[in-house]
Amino acid sequence: MAPLILITGGSRSGKSAFAQHLAEEQGGSRLFIATSQPADPEMAERVRCHQKEREGRNWQTVEEPLAPAQVLAGCEPGTTVLLDCLTLWVSNVMHDHELSKKNMDDDVISLLAGKLAQAAREFSGSVFMVTNEVGLGIVPDNPLARRYRDLVGRCNQVIAAEADHVYLVSCGIPLSLK
Repeated sequence: MAPLILITGGSRSGKSAFAQHLAEEQGGSRLFIATSQPADPEMAERVRCHQKEREGRNWQTVEEPLAPAQVLAGCEPGTTVLLDCLTLWVSNVMHDHELSKKNMDDDVISLLAGKLAQAAREFSGSVFMVTNEVGLGIVPDNPLARRYRDLVGRCNQVIAAEADHVYLVSCGIPLSLK
């Protein structure tokens, strides 16, 4: 069974670059699962910059904002997969649930994150997942932001519990937690 590696850290901490570096040390084909949905020009530019960083490095990209577990289930065995990022995935799932008038709480995100972790554990290739550590700052001033912080925290805990390795990246420096 290939490893599941979780890389967390603050915004702009260097976690995505570190994850990409680790993934590129693996042999074979590479798949980047992008969860971002660029809704404005600034975010679209960020996505373009991330895509440019992968050019010429043997990456195939699949954009999947809601169902990365399904992408993993359909991946060719032995592929190195980099999912970036869980934080945006949680945001996308929250938004999708709100549009569908479905409840989104700790139980729901725990179930979804558990299914994602299970798909990664059943996959016969290395899986790297990137997420933000959102619980180190001040308590948000509104219910939606607090709920988002809580759901991301729960998702991170579920994935970290299943991961073989967990890294925290701060100031571009990785620290092995597990």
